Amino acid sequence: MLTEEEKKFVEYWGQNRKNRKRYLRNLSIGLPLGVLLVMAIFINFFSGWDKQAEAVMYEDPSLIYVLIGAALLIIIFIVIFSTRHQWDINEQRYRELSAKKDEEKT
Repeated sequence: MLTEEEKKFVEYWGQNRKNRKRYLRNLSIGLPLGVLLVMAIFINFFSGWDKQAEAVMYEDPSLIYVLIGAALLIIIFIVIFSTRHQWDINEQRYRELSAKKDEEKT
């Protein structure tokens, strides 16, 4: 027997599952997490607690471009991964509840 919340989810996800797969619409899921992670990495890097890393940073000025490129790749990966993961979780739940609903009918 499906609960009221499960019935609402099955109805909602059945109607919106194709719309939720769009990536640009789902930036709000992973973007804050990606930016927070990159900010933590930059704060750690520029805090100066590791003297050898600080020396390497000042030795090669092109390193900042590498860091910015890596930061963008980290953010893009987290956004895409978290969006797909959230969609997969909802899709799995929808399939399980749909199978349970079909089982109840028979």
